[in-house]
Amino acid sequence: MKIMSFNLLCGGDGKRDWHGRTEMVLDTIRRADPDSLGVQEAHHEWIETLCAGLPDYAFVGVGRDDGKTKGEYSAVFYKKEKFTLLDSGSFWLSETPDVPGVKGWDAACVRICSWAKLKDKASGKQFVHFNTHLDHIGLVAMQKGAELVTAKAAEICPDLPAFFTGDFNVTPDSAPYRTVIEAGFADARHIASVSDDSVTFHVDTFVSDRLKDEYSVIDYCFVKGSVTIDSFRVLRNLYPGDLYPSDHFPVLAVAQF
Repeated sequence: MKIMSFNLLCGGDGKRDWHGRTEMVLDTIRRADPDSLGVQEAHHEWIETLCAGLPDYAFVGVGRDDGKTKGEYSAVFYKKEKFTLLDSGSFWLSETPDVPGVKGWDAACVRICSWAKLKDKASGKQFVHFNTHLDHIGLVAMQKGAELVTAKAAEICPDLPAFFTGDFNVTPDSAPYRTVIEAGFADARHIASVSDDSVTFHVDTFVSDRLKDEYSVIDYCFVKGSVTIDSFRVLRNLYPGDLYPSDHFPVLAVAQF
């Protein structure tokens, strides 16, 4: 089974404008062919574009600003012919997780986590996919957000395999990253039989041989439970005009459980 995480870049200008990148984004997803996909920075128009361009998928998630369609989604898409949706939900990364549109702690933006509990129609096996986008400014919000999602995961699926994807806006040497690991999740990048050490956030230019503040690993697929990761890849699809689909490279983990 393939699990993917993709920060789509909500807006942008010039060559980064979202309207000009839709076909690149859709092509990247189609070529990866994920079974379950977590997206970040997906405004409602992005969601409509993905639904229209990826008819084999259904999704769960809401806009972070009002719990409906306003603001960015951290939606989970899944293959609707392969999986049955057993349960789903969204919560906000704040002191009041059930209240839409609230900024948590010292966050610069409203942040949300959406999740889907899925059952494979062929095997009957179940798992839960959590997907989020941690704040990019508030250090307390980053930490508390990681703590909240891992606590919710323990509550929602204590005995099921879980995947936790997203743009975490932190590097592997950070406290929020350690919080996720200490909660029982493993970084798919590090436990995969075949892995990829590439950066995931690249601004405009991909630099493969060095890491700087603007070139870093901040997008992840974490796994929990009896899960084996066959491979982990950073998808560096380049399109005509030397364009990438987003300022983040999506990540793809091939899992067995």
